Amino acid sequence: MSAVRVILRADVSGLGKRGDIVEVSKGYARNFLAPRSLALPATDGATAQAQAMRRARDLKDAKDREGAEEIAKVLVARTIEIPARVGSGGRLFGSVTTTEVAEAVAEQTGIELDRRDLHLDEHIKELGTHHVVARLHADVQFPITIEVVAG
Repeated sequence: MSAVRVILRADVSGLGKRGDIVEVSKGYARNFLAPRSLALPATDGATAQAQAMRRARDLKDAKDREGAEEIAKVLVARTIEIPARVGSGGRLFGSVTTTEVAEAVAEQTGIELDRRDLHLDEHIKELGTHHVVARLHADVQFPITIEVVAG
């Protein structure tokens, strides 16, 4: 089985990120990567172009990380209140979801978060203080303090 060097034009799960030079089998390159415009052969000129792609990716990554760190500084210091309908014994009707957390953060701080960046270990079904983990960047992960109140 022979291998060929290719430059990735887009992020490919399990293989690499845009601009990476990787070795793959000829068949994988010819039948999967090339038809989908995910990779191009690693010629000398293309290798220089790949270095430019990597530099641009690194700059964008650093900028995204800085933005995520700024958001983290603001949200870690705050407690977000979420009003919820409550039954007897302090149990909620339903549960607080990541969508409701994202909406409350946007309403109370003006920071727009994607609900898919928020992670709950288990559904919030009781009044009180809870923590939701926000992962805005691969290197930036922080807790958001949520106070569920009767509303």
